[in-house]
Amino acid sequence: MGWTLLAFGLAMGIGAHALDELRGRPLATRIPDRVLWALAALSIGGAIAIGLVTAYRWTPWLYPAVGVGGFLVVAYNLELFGGRFHRDLWFALGWGAFPLLTAYLACAERLDASALVAAVFAALLSHAQRRLSTPVRELRRRAENVPAPMRASAIEAPESALRLLSAATVALAVALVLARWT
Repeated sequence: MGWTLLAFGLAMGIGAHALDELRGRPLATRIPDRVLWALAALSIGGAIAIGLVTAYRWTPWLYPAVGVGGFLVVAYNLELFGGRFHRDLWFALGWGAFPLLTAYLACAERLDASALVAAVFAALLSHAQRRLSTPVRELRRRAENVPAPMRASAIEAPESALRLLSAATVALAVALVLARWT
C-alpha cells in the first residue's frame, strides 16, 4: 500500500500539477518551464518505475494499469488530442476510479465486485469535487472587477463543501485501513 501511495503521490501530486502548470499556469507560479518539465519527467517516471517493479514482484495485471496511468496523467494535464481527455468524465475516471482500482489490484492482486463499487464511489466523489471546484476556480481567475465581499460570498459555500468532502474521504480511508488491519 505504501508503494502505491508513493507512486500516485509522485504521478498525480507532483507530475500532474507540473504538467498542468506548463499547460496554462493555473497556479500562477513562476517556476521555469525546464524545472516543471524535469519535475514532471522525474515524478511520473518514478511512479511508472514503482508500478513496473510492483507488477513484476506481485501481479502482472498491473502492467496495463501502469501504461494507462502514464497515458492518462500526460493526456489529461497537457490536454492532448484536442483536450478530449481533459473533461469532467476523464477527471472522475482518471483521478477517482482508476487510482482506486489500481491500488486495490496492487494490494489484493485481483479485482472483485467490492472494488468496482468502490471505484464508482471514487468516480462520483471526484466528479462532485470537480463540479464544486470548477466554478470557484473560474470566479477567482476572472472576477477581478467583482467586489471582494461578493466574491468571498460566492466562493464560501462550495469551498466549505470541498473541505467537508476532503475530510469525509480521509475518514473513509482511515476506516477502511482500520477494517483491513483489525
